[in-house]
Amino acid sequence: MDLSEIAAQLDSDNTKDRMLALASLRDVSAEEAVPLIKKVLNDKSLQIRSMAVFALGLKQTEESFPILLNILETEKDYGIRADAAGALGYLEDPRAFEPLIRAFYEDTDWLVRFSAAVALGNLKDPRAYDALISALDCEEVIIHQAAIAALGEIKAISAVDHILRFAQSEDWLVRQRLAEALGNLPTPKSVSALKFLAKDSHPQVAAAAQISLERLGEAI
Repeated sequence: MDLSEIAAQLDSDNTKDRMLALASLRDVSAEEAVPLIKKVLNDKSLQIRSMAVFALGLKQTEESFPILLNILETEKDYGIRADAAGALGYLEDPRAFEPLIRAFYEDTDWLVRFSAAVALGNLKDPRAYDALISALDCEEVIIHQAAIAALGEIKAISAVDHILRFAQSEDWLVRQRLAEALGNLPTPKSVSALKFLAKDSHPQVAAAAQISLERLGEAI
């Protein structure tokens, strides 16, 4: 479809048509895609709104950041706020650091806080360290997963002692995120922990640990 056809389909009363039109924008330049994405940012379908917000994270223009920031700070639906936080991480714009930190500390919904933690890792900004360390004490296991992964992304060597307590977590995804993160944190303790995790009963944990051991071997 050309741009005029996509624009027309985004005005369709049929939800599936609008969804397909949004999906077809993946091969369109950011400059051409963003004006069309904006047409459905307030769509009656939450699924389409979610897709549009996600698309803004992949199609970066000067408009993308302020639009996503406004959604993160004013949107009532927690799922859309979480999408905006995630999309801000995809932009890798350092201006997103402060808004994401605020969302992590102040938002009342765990999904938004989870997305903010993941996005902070995507920014690779070491200033996120304190927030991510505090996330390790949250009640939600899924936030532990995000924080451990993000600490690996920002290469926080000093976090190793803090995250090793999760080496025997009951949640295998936490152990997998730990194995992946340790691959970015070259210390003797990381190597010892990865040798332990390489014998994990869950194959994905063991595989992640083995990959990280090989990565650390190259780094060392």
